[in-house]
Amino acid sequence: MRTLRDLVDRDATGALLLALAIPFLFLHEKYQPELTVDLGSTSADIRLSDLAVLVVVIAAGIYAGRKGTSRLGPARILWIPGFALLLWLAFQALRPASVDDALFEDHLVSYVKLVEYALIVVVVPLLVRRTQDLTIVLGSLVLWSAVASAVALAQFFGLDIFDAWNAGWRQPSFLGHHDLAALSAISVALAVAGILGGRTRLPAASLWGPALVAGALGLMLAGSLAAAGGLALGALVVAIGARGRFDPSPRQFLAVFALVVVVAGGVTAIRADSLEQFVRFLGVRGDERPEGVETYSQRTVLAYLGLRIWEDNPVVGVGWQRSGREDVFEPYLEDARERFPDVVDFAFPAAGREWGVQNLYVQMLADAGIVGLLLLLAAGFSGLVLAGRTVTYAPNPWATGAGLAVMCGLLTLGGEWASLGIVSGIPLQAATCLLLGIAAAGAATVEEEAGV
Repeated sequence: MRTLRDLVDRDATGALLLALAIPFLFLHEKYQPELTVDLGSTSADIRLSDLAVLVVVIAAGIYAGRKGTSRLGPARILWIPGFALLLWLAFQALRPASVDDALFEDHLVSYVKLVEYALIVVVVPLLVRRTQDLTIVLGSLVLWSAVASAVALAQFFGLDIFDAWNAGWRQPSFLGHHDLAALSAISVALAVAGILGGRTRLPAASLWGPALVAGALGLMLAGSLAAAGGLALGALVVAIGARGRFDPSPRQFLAVFALVVVVAGGVTAIRADSLEQFVRFLGVRGDERPEGVETYSQRTVLAYLGLRIWEDNPVVGVGWQRSGREDVFEPYLEDARERFPDVVDFAFPAAGREWGVQNLYVQMLADAGIVGLLLLLAAGFSGLVLAGRTVTYAPNPWATGAGLAVMCGLLTLGGEWASLGIVSGIPLQAATCLLLGIAAAGAATVEEEAGV
């Protein structure tokens, strides 16, 4: 077992900085001190998470100057669609319809924040070069995930801290529900990798137990059905991918299945009320008209509005984050009310309550058209391809740590994004970018050590 002294040396400085940035990247903005900078009629808030990104970007630049950027080359399959996506979204943010929007400056700040966090993808392969570097970063993620899950558990049993919800309900920890699910997804993905690939093949075998407990507990307490669905898909894909390299035993497959069932069962128990309401909305049981806003019926309405917006703007969409604007969604409201007559009026967007689409994929269609969605999916699929290459060819623990875990984690996060629209600079985006960066780092290691 590696000691801390074995892991930390001069070459590990970049990985240490990235590890130290993780608590700031995975902390809700309301708990961070901020500096507000006026920008014309709008303003930008600079938080500790922004400074953390700046520090690791500077460190990556120094590493690139000292050691070159050759490690970025093997992941060109990711850089091409990723860069094209950012360019396309820049066009969406600066096209005439967006510039004429009253919230143009706010939307532009949001786009800049998106690009800022996207830099994490490039930073990771430059700073994470060795197995010990990966161990440091994953260790920080698992440790912070354990802290977040412990806080959420305390909230679940009634401790009123960090805007806790009622005892016995889903809890936000110090992140928020979606972001707690995102951080937990990385831990549970590492646990799945350890089960199928063998704990001894992980960068640090001691991470497996904490990752399993923290990840599963965090996902259940976050109460995200979307993330649970993503985990089920991720575990299935990883189980198939692991067969050729590791030949898992039936007991290992059963253990992964049991983990998915436990997480899904826990999430279902916590979200029982919302699920019952949605079943009633579908007309499967009961005919009572709802008295308040129901989560899944409202998201169905918002997704319908997003698809209607896209239907009339199929190629280029309506512009960056404009699908939530009243002048954009208002023409479709009457149709939506006729289609969903049992949904309460407050669930529909209106002036002063621009709910947005609340589904990344549908909002990308509405805001950026089919081109934007295809580029987004291409970037995500490229990360899966790079992770798959790592699983197949890497001669060291990257095969599980940066291969199987990335595949499972990306698919779990992909599910979580289906319950949230385009929101820049949040822990969910940080988690996605970290996993894509680890996939790129794995591809670089494959080329360096295996000559593939």
